[in-house]
Amino acid sequence: MHLFYTPEIKNNEFYQLNEDESKHAVRVLRLNIDDEVWLTDGKGTMIQAKVLENHPKRCNLQIVKRITDYGKRNYHLHLAVAPTKNISRFEWFLEKATEIGVDEITPILCEHSERDTIKTGRLNKVITAAVKQSLKAYHPKLNSIKKFSEFIKEQKKSKMLLAWCNATEDERIETFAKSNEDILIFIGPEGGFSDNEIEEAKLANIKLVSISTSRLRTETAAIVASCSLAFINKS
Repeated sequence: MHLFYTPEIKNNEFYQLNEDESKHAVRVLRLNIDDEVWLTDGKGTMIQAKVLENHPKRCNLQIVKRITDYGKRNYHLHLAVAPTKNISRFEWFLEKATEIGVDEITPILCEHSERDTIKTGRLNKVITAAVKQSLKAYHPKLNSIKKFSEFIKEQKKSKMLLAWCNATEDERIETFAKSNEDILIFIGPEGGFSDNEIEEAKLANIKLVSISTSRLRTETAAIVASCSLAFINKS
């Protein structure tokens, strides 16, 4: 199954891949006329199509059928994660979280952060590649970087959890995260959340939780949180 990310696709009978995707389809995948391909708008629609013209600059397709809400999950997961000093580790997190299932990601700037800038264009390409590789119909939203203190003031969600290394075994994430609910989870930087940030979180009614008995890297903690929610929701 060959999947292409086509966010601008409309309800047309025909569609032409852009030049880069056309080249990939014809030169790399070696697609021929009448071969089957799949497209997604990244908003839940999966589209079956067949090749009408296998030109490396303009691969034309005919739409066969559309499937809406393809692979729709019963919960919305928003991860607020401090970018790692080594950006490749953050890219790894984005790739794996997309494969597991995440809806929205907000990079956060904390007191102990070792990275205060990110290139959203490059990171979105990582997400898009993971969407296509894992055959997802939903493309996670990547927000611009936000200061932790400012970000939590903007939040109105009823369920917010913060992964904290000092949380007790009685405060495991499974105790507070339930199935079929929207949830926002905070993951701190390599140096952890500061004491001030922990107090801010408490004042904002963010529950401090444990996600592991081990001390985890930032990117690992974010993946463990993603897996925990997938397990709780049996997705």
